[in-house]
Amino acid sequence: MEFPEVIPWSLAVLPSDFGGTAQVPAGSSVAPRTWTASHGVVGMAAFGRAEWLADGMNTAGLSAHLLYMAGFCSYQDFTGDGSDLSEMELMAFLLGTCASLDEVRAAMEDVNVWGIDPGMGFPPPAHFLLHDETGSLAIEFHPEGHRVVENPLGVGTNSPYLDWHLTNVQNYVGLRPANPASLTLGNESFNPIGQGQGLKGMPGDFTPPSRFIRALTMVSVSDQPADGAASERLALHIANHFDIVPGLVREPGPDGTLIDEVTVWTSICNITGKRYAYRTLDDPTTYVVDLAETDFSGAPRTTALPGVGGFTTVSV
Repeated sequence: MEFPEVIPWSLAVLPSDFGGTAQVPAGSSVAPRTWTASHGVVGMAAFGRAEWLADGMNTAGLSAHLLYMAGFCSYQDFTGDGSDLSEMELMAFLLGTCASLDEVRAAMEDVNVWGIDPGMGFPPPAHFLLHDETGSLAIEFHPEGHRVVENPLGVGTNSPYLDWHLTNVQNYVGLRPANPASLTLGNESFNPIGQGQGLKGMPGDFTPPSRFIRALTMVSVSDQPADGAASERLALHIANHFDIVPGLVREPGPDGTLIDEVTVWTSICNITGKRYAYRTLDDPTTYVVDLAETDFSGAPRTTALPGVGGFTTVSV
């Protein structure tokens, strides 16, 4: 999650029989939409509300991720016809009631997403990425309504819409893990200086288009992990390349002054091993929730994220 530190985050658990109630506009007499979950959910929740998830996975092996989409998100008006869900509870609804991408596609046919302000001063513009063992999709919010878009590469960042990012890949088809061959001009031969020249031109800045290409390159050329544990370690190494440290990227805050955008937390969803791992800005330790060992009964609950952590001391 790359964002200024203006949102309180916590680790959340939604029970496997969670009864969700959607938001309605203030003063509305319309009965809110409700649902009953079939799957337990673990993830990152905002503003102390366990059902306001921005990231998470369920016990069926479906994961979901909210990504900011400034300038490329148009929520619909509240209709009152029973299909309304706000952007803040959409993830809890999908992860609680769906076991697969096919079920997500079917569920979204009866959903109207409207925007609420969770405490930021505005409805956060977003799109949602979802993954299961079969593939990936994106849910985008266009002026004419939401679209469920197939994501053949399984990679996503932020603005603009996914089709633009897929077109942009054509600018980087020459990226390779191996060095190019030597070049001879006249009587002179020119050899690559050092390793990694095959990736020369891979963007290194933190704009969404550049991060998309960098993530795609790393995922596509990295060695295939041998098992789930190796996959988790590889995912963490790749995620390290996207850490935004304080001071590196700044944006206007609520009062107009520049504030730091940082990587507040990083998560890894092992959807086959049913493990949800996370790390926070001020603690280098990676924590993991084993969904097979998690109690998904009772009421929704949140747990504070770790504070400032440190390195492990060893004796030599």
